[in-house]
Amino acid sequence: MTDTVKYTLSESDLPTHWYNLAADLPQPLPPVLHPGTKQPVGPEDLAPLFPMALIQQEVSTEREIEIPRPVRDIYRQWRPTPLYRARRLEQALGTPAKIFYKYEGVSPAGSHKPNTAVAQAFFNKEAGIRRIATETGAGQWGSALALSGALFGLDIDVYMVKVSYQQKPYRRALMEAYGARCVPSPSAETASGRAVLAQYPDSRGSLGIAISEAVEIAAGRPDTNYALGSVLNHVLLHQTVIGLECQRQMQLADAWPDVLVGCTGGGSNFAGMVFPFLGDQLRTRRSMRIVAVEPAACPTLTRGRYAYDFGDTAHLTPLVKMHTLGSTFVPPGFHAGGLRYHGMAPMISHLLNLGLMDAVAYTQNDVFSAGVQFARAEGILPAPEANHAVKGAIEEAVRCREEGVARTILFNLCGHGHFDMQAYMDYFAGKLEDRTYDEAELAMALAGLPAVA
Repeated sequence: MTDTVKYTLSESDLPTHWYNLAADLPQPLPPVLHPGTKQPVGPEDLAPLFPMALIQQEVSTEREIEIPRPVRDIYRQWRPTPLYRARRLEQALGTPAKIFYKYEGVSPAGSHKPNTAVAQAFFNKEAGIRRIATETGAGQWGSALALSGALFGLDIDVYMVKVSYQQKPYRRALMEAYGARCVPSPSAETASGRAVLAQYPDSRGSLGIAISEAVEIAAGRPDTNYALGSVLNHVLLHQTVIGLECQRQMQLADAWPDVLVGCTGGGSNFAGMVFPFLGDQLRTRRSMRIVAVEPAACPTLTRGRYAYDFGDTAHLTPLVKMHTLGSTFVPPGFHAGGLRYHGMAPMISHLLNLGLMDAVAYTQNDVFSAGVQFARAEGILPAPEANHAVKGAIEEAVRCREEGVARTILFNLCGHGHFDMQAYMDYFAGKLEDRTYDEAELAMALAGLPAVA
């Protein structure tokens, strides 16, 4: 049996700066707009929700932004993370491709999310904030921010999408173990939550609804800020430690990716791995295929419209141009809760619109089948979200076999599935449904997009 190969870096190889793709974009991002005036927002518009340091990162076009030493000191607990060559998976697939994966499941919270949670907690603490309100889908982001709150002495309120709150009790328990308060959303604690419950008493919730609740809480308290686990530019920026480490590790492996694959919900883990490589491609013209993989039940990139939309259901946020299914769209309750968001990161949406990447969508059973195949070959059980990247990488490797071409494939295994065993139990019992969205609901949500000239 061919062994898996591991490529590790030392603590001295930990990146000292985040990489900002905005510096290398061939065209700048469309501006963020005020929902009332439809004019570009300024720092004062975002100040009620974010500390000024994060606002500056959000709009920065500097190529490198320094990672504060206290953040790097915490990163060292699990970073640099390992890169593996999946030789056993290659053998099982009978492919000439070389398959590499970056494993972010070694963090204390079990995913890539602490890369930005630690940074956001640090900058909020520096600004004198005492509490952070946030949302979470599958619970990975909530777990990461709860951990970071404990490390920096901040109170954390997490509004967790109700269907995931019910499906993933161990994620709730982990958040509470770190000292956070976890509330099923929609809740009766906020006006936006009560409005949803009044119309849909049995609402399963959505990330858009949970964002509305968290934003409402943050905007109403001077000691409280809001934190988002994906989508925004500064979040994607913080995740680039993944790709920066990958570049050094691929050099150790004497290889360079021909194909990059990542799962996408809001886009943070995908961006974290891809952006440093894409920046290199834009500067050197080195060619790569970049593939975003999303759930067929929430196909933002493959079925969404590239348009200005709200990031939340109650329309409390500014307008951003992104691939969107409409802010009122509520996806089915499939198990990859971290990918159940109606919109995609504006920067990733911009890249797709420029033709710099591709997107594909797969059903729930297909991605779980890929995850089980990966676990039996490589020994790591992926999170449901990460299974989408696994599926995408396997499809690329099979294509190499069929074409007789030995490409190098790199994907981001963004988290482990240890808190998702009920989903795997349902899969093995044949109870996992390939749920589809309501076409009429999608059409209605898209018809309600805000009018922007």
